[in-house]
Amino acid sequence: MTFTIPRRTILKGIGAAGLGTIIPGAIRPLHAASVAPITVVINQSPWFESFRKTVEAYEAETGNKVELDVNPFAGSLEKQRNSVRASEGQYDVLIMNSGWFTEMYAGGFVEAITDIDPGFKLDPDVYTLGDTIYYNAEKKSVTNDGKLMSIPVSPLIPMLYYRGDLYKEAGLSAPKTFAELEANARKLHNPPEMYGIVQRGARGPHTVAYDFYPYLYGMGGGIFKDQSAGNYSVTLNSTEGKEALDYYIRLAKEAGHPKTAASDQAEVIQAMVTGHSAHIMMVIAAWSQMDDPNKSAIVDKVEWAPPPSAPGLPTAPGLGHWLAGISKNVPDDRKRAAVEFLRWFQTKAAQLETAKAGGIPVNAAVYKEPIAEERKYRWMKPLAEALPHAVNIYQFPEASEVIAVLEVGLNRAVAGEVPSADALNGMSDEIEKIMAGHSYKTGKLDPIK
Repeated sequence: MTFTIPRRTILKGIGAAGLGTIIPGAIRPLHAASVAPITVVINQSPWFESFRKTVEAYEAETGNKVELDVNPFAGSLEKQRNSVRASEGQYDVLIMNSGWFTEMYAGGFVEAITDIDPGFKLDPDVYTLGDTIYYNAEKKSVTNDGKLMSIPVSPLIPMLYYRGDLYKEAGLSAPKTFAELEANARKLHNPPEMYGIVQRGARGPHTVAYDFYPYLYGMGGGIFKDQSAGNYSVTLNSTEGKEALDYYIRLAKEAGHPKTAASDQAEVIQAMVTGHSAHIMMVIAAWSQMDDPNKSAIVDKVEWAPPPSAPGLPTAPGLGHWLAGISKNVPDDRKRAAVEFLRWFQTKAAQLETAKAGGIPVNAAVYKEPIAEERKYRWMKPLAEALPHAVNIYQFPEASEVIAVLEVGLNRAVAGEVPSADALNGMSDEIEKIMAGHSYKTGKLDPIK
């Protein structure tokens, strides 16, 4: 699907300069002077409409033209890979997922924003999301001493969605620990009318693995020993890793949905909006569906909290975010035009419009605005609390190979096809072979029982 956002849209109350009514043809702010048209390749997702509306605001304010090439998740990655390897790229701005942005950095496919425009300044309130917007080519690492490679587009992390009305009736408090979450889920579990929690267990491009990360890292586990130091020894089958997987499986069996192993994002969201789940751990991008009267039977009944953690440990939601990078193999005028769009996009005013359109702001200043006090945006304060603790799960370009192993292994464990220890040991063996095959410093723990 390819379409161009209408250039001559008249919008009110928007603009990086705080304009009132914006009329095409009026005097435009100098920071976004007329530039070449650009094309953005992007995935279809729950947050896409907010991005589209933000682009409309940019076009209305500046008169500049942005074309959006919209695709399914896997299709977007395929198009990006094909474009960056061509003699001249089709796409100027690449909307990259947390699972593949390092591939684009390390492959030299994305040009540093400050190489295109040395005067570009990152807004100090923009979330750096585990410093994933930077890349140090010499260290081959995502680190803040590297070059600025991208701007966040959607700072997605999973959050705990829970039924505030049921909590009030039962006298419960928002859980901070996994033990509290389990106790609350069991108390509200009354199948088939109400499940204590509905989780993702289906395998996909980044499905059950993504939902498992808050449990794994929130219990002190992890996949690798120390990625930042270049130590890719596999630690997945640690005591903490087994505790996390056993907990995930126990929730599904004793306080969850009987078809957890077949449940994907759509099924989990559907269980919540139809009033059949007391909790879900879901990416924050789905927030607007909860209060949409056309989709939800529980309007104004859902509350949000950071994912729980083990006592003494911070919340640890895994980053599932999206970043906008500029393709290296496109003409210079299109690169400069892409910089102008990103310069505008990162501002508080632009990100306030993103929030109003149902998106997730990348600028921390928005979370301090009066909008965060409104009932409609009650998810903003819990999200602002959780974002600083978000974990960048992968710092190497072959991440998709590891994710594929996790998807199969975790799905089989949730389905009861293999014991948790066997699943963890098997996945660890495969991941260690992948890392060794790519010449990373690696190793593995002794098998866990």
